[in-house]
Amino acid sequence: MKLKILVTGPYASGKTTFIQSISEIDVVRTEENVTSAWELEEKNHTTVAMDYGRITIDEDTVLYLFGTPGQLRFDFMWEILCRGALGVVVLVDSAKGERIKEARPIIDFFYSRLNVPYVVAANKQDLPGAWPPEYVKTVLDLDDSVEVLPCVATDRESVKRVLLRLLEHIMEHLK
Repeated sequence: MKLKILVTGPYASGKTTFIQSISEIDVVRTEENVTSAWELEEKNHTTVAMDYGRITIDEDTVLYLFGTPGQLRFDFMWEILCRGALGVVVLVDSAKGERIKEARPIIDFFYSRLNVPYVVAANKQDLPGAWPPEYVKTVLDLDDSVEVLPCVATDRESVKRVLLRLLEHIMEHLK
């Protein structure tokens, strides 16, 4: 079974890193230098079209990971990338509580277009002051049915746990 998974979230939430940590192939990236001062405070490059990686779960199951751009100005790519997706991981930077709400419009966008399972990954849990997943869930005003999972995108095992949990939801949804 081949499964297309979207990895989305606000700018600098860790989407590219998440995919790089788990992909068994070199990640295809479409990055350009950032242009605005507030973006430069975070990093000097950004995804402008997509990131692409792949992970084989077992001999029958392969996940194709498509990372979306995080800025709203690239939302035209969201529409393209969501076609055929069977699940969504929404990353948020839980170490910057003031930025968590930036994920809400992204969640609303994909939720309105896809009837698929999704999980929220409270990324950067290894950093001081990171908000716990239950706080992230409250700030985003998510239904009880939406899981918010702790995550460290630089840690392969952490990324694996998030993807396996989403995969469980997808299998339930496909029954």
